[in-house]
Amino acid sequence: MMRDQPPVPMVYPGQQGGVPAYPVHHHPYGYGPYAEPAQDEDGFDPLKLLWFAVHYRWMIASFLFVGVVCGVLFTYMQTPYYKASTKVEILTQGARVIEDLEVVSQRNDSFAFETARQKMLSRDLARRVVFALNLTEDPEFLAPKPSFSLMNIFHKAFGTSSSNNVADWSPERRESTAVNLVRQGASATPVRGTSLINLEYHHPVAKYTSLVANQLAKSYIDQNIDQKSETTTLARQFIEDQVRETKIQLQDSEKALVQYAQQNGITLTGDDASLVSGNISEINSALSEAIQERLAAERYFQQIEDGNAAALPEVFSSPSIQANKQTIAGLRATYMEKLATLKPGYPEMQRLQAQINELQKQMNAEILAIADSVKLKYEQAKQKEAALKKELAGLEADQSKFQEKNIQYTILKREVDSNRAQYESLISKLGDVGIGSDLRSANASIVDLALTPGSPYSPQLSKNLIIAFGLFGLFAVATIYVLELLNNTFTIPDQLEDELKVPVLGTIPQVPESEISEAFQNPGSQLSEAYRTLRTSVQFTGTDESIRTLVVTSAEPSEGKTTTAFKLAEDFASLGRRVLIIDADMRKPRLHRMFNTDNGIGLSNLLSNVVKSGTAMDIFRKTSNPNVTFLSAGTIPPNPADLLVSQKMGLTIHYCKKRYDLVIIDSPPVMGLSDAPILARQADATLMVVSAKQVTRKAAKAAFNRLKSAGANVVGSTLTKFAINKLDYNYAHRYMHYNYYSYAGAENARLEHHGRDDEENNFDVARSTTAVGGFFSRIARRFS
Repeated sequence: MMRDQPPVPMVYPGQQGGVPAYPVHHHPYGYGPYAEPAQDEDGFDPLKLLWFAVHYRWMIASFLFVGVVCGVLFTYMQTPYYKASTKVEILTQGARVIEDLEVVSQRNDSFAFETARQKMLSRDLARRVVFALNLTEDPEFLAPKPSFSLMNIFHKAFGTSSSNNVADWSPERRESTAVNLVRQGASATPVRGTSLINLEYHHPVAKYTSLVANQLAKSYIDQNIDQKSETTTLARQFIEDQVRETKIQLQDSEKALVQYAQQNGITLTGDDASLVSGNISEINSALSEAIQERLAAERYFQQIEDGNAAALPEVFSSPSIQANKQTIAGLRATYMEKLATLKPGYPEMQRLQAQINELQKQMNAEILAIADSVKLKYEQAKQKEAALKKELAGLEADQSKFQEKNIQYTILKREVDSNRAQYESLISKLGDVGIGSDLRSANASIVDLALTPGSPYSPQLSKNLIIAFGLFGLFAVATIYVLELLNNTFTIPDQLEDELKVPVLGTIPQVPESEISEAFQNPGSQLSEAYRTLRTSVQFTGTDESIRTLVVTSAEPSEGKTTTAFKLAEDFASLGRRVLIIDADMRKPRLHRMFNTDNGIGLSNLLSNVVKSGTAMDIFRKTSNPNVTFLSAGTIPPNPADLLVSQKMGLTIHYCKKRYDLVIIDSPPVMGLSDAPILARQADATLMVVSAKQVTRKAAKAAFNRLKSAGANVVGSTLTKFAINKLDYNYAHRYMHYNYYSYAGAENARLEHHGRDDEENNFDVARSTTAVGGFFSRIARRFS
């Protein structure tokens, strides 16, 4: 049973009593340090995309609906167009080439087809079509419906048609308009793998599509024939004139050449070279060979002079010399072998030495004979070289005289050759042009004529709907992406864990403020069950004795911290624990309203030492719950932070921990104030309350960092005002069946209200554990 009055002394012993002024606890609680939640790996997450689709389902549906409407309106604003096509075969083998006259032929490759395609789309061909079909006098062709207009919807709805008066147009305007319409509607595409070109034409009036497409093909063929005929005629006339002029020039140049040769006595061989030049060529060849022979003989002669006659090639090629060398080598080997046992003066040794000397003498005589022959060859080579040089000098003098006369002869001869080659080339081309002018063949033919289409090919409602559907779908995705970038609050518990790196101990559903009291009175409500789950989670963060003081705070005001502190006190008291709840928010106290009491005297009065010694225990007020004692904030002081940081506050918390099983402190918000970090530093544990879709992530993280930097033991957080009944949140966080865990029976409500024995408490913990499956699975992994 809780004592009637907790003995809180008015005179604080301070350090003399051995009680620390600030009982701060920083050791780890529960089952070890908190393991950070695993971060989602980068990559494709279909479940997350599905959650976004469910969350923004109405916006996506709106975008898609607008897209469908725009697609339909866009289709009806377009004018129906008809298309007809004809196939033309390009023949590239018919034309002959006259490259000198720059008459370019078509080649059987991609350049030929691209040239043909560009000609089919040219302005000149369009003008031929306009005049062939007399389109300048056709108002229906000259003034078609606009391809895209809002009036098209009106015309289709009422069956009317737009009309333009073209009677007042000038002939130039009509021609220009008709040519532009033909060019705008025409297209030419080569058929892959063939020599065909698909020539198409589209127009709002079906009959013009086949008429213009067929006429384009015919006009293209006529254009090519006319161009080839005209070019061939001009080329023939030009070549005939050139032939006549070149013939006269050739005759005059031949006469001048013969006359000059006779006057100067120039005689040429068959290859137009003089006899002197031929002799010089032969003498040069002979002189080159003589010089080579002389150089080779001189090299061997110098070798003999240097005393190396034995190394001449003739010596190595002489069989007798080589035989003597081998014999001498054998005798010397025998001599050296016997020298080991016999002296040089021994008769046999003298005989061997005599044989060696005789053979060496014979070999030297033969080498000397070879050297003499080499010297003779060298002298002969020198004489031959000198004779050839003398002869060449005489020929060169004759050639110099001939060159002076041959210069003019060569000029005249070159002119004759040039005129003759030009004359022969022109005669050949004149024959080719004559053959081409007689053929007059077309280089294209029509394979398939265009037929009048029975239905328009554009616009296509299905295609426009698909494009509009995809385009507005992309707009929806971009809008969702921007909204998610701008959304800087917490909407789901996972975001809170990822940002603060602490576990979410509970998720408190959003309940209208007018229904909170009723929900608290009903033990089977979602709100009551959520707070019981939070109570159980707080229990699991430490042992029975490790958490005796708990600070409940938040980053900003109106996040539900006071309500959380109040409900936690009642839920812990329902387990038979003696609970003291302190309203430490001495700036804007609210907790006394929830207990339906006044705030006349309380914590501020106790810390400022204005409470009399005999009445100090009166500020600890009993509540409707016998296990809950309430200490109000008291008179609002001018300096709340100074009171909280004082030694008296530390001693008050210390003595309250001895008298009660659990002390819950309702703290002011963290941001902008120093009260919460001071209280959190002096408490065993701190619970951070974060409201969904209210406080920004930056503010919550800054508040959490302030608490941690002050030395607070933040054991976890709770997400309040969570809309668990929304389809998107329930789907994303598996709270779809949250109501399954709520109490509905009157017996359960009675047991919850009046308390349970130990077995019932364990049963309650198990049921609460199921409700927060994700959190308790992490607790179980840490415990293992």
